[in-house]
Amino acid sequence: MDSKLLEILACPLCKSSLRYNKEAQELICKADRLAFPIQDGIPVMLEDSARTISDEEYQALS
Repeated sequence: MDSKLLEILACPLCKSSLRYNKEAQELICKADRLAFPIQDGIPVMLEDSARTISDEEYQALS
């Protein structure tokens, strides 16, 4: 994931910053507890494509 792209991307729902999870290839919005997938190097920033992160994953972000 390009660091410059990551700097300008924001959650499409709440506009907060996103965290990059390299292992899972996801962008995570901590505020909404959503993980947006990255497919073929392209972030899929659609609410319907996002998954809700578990409580364990949320605690690990803190």
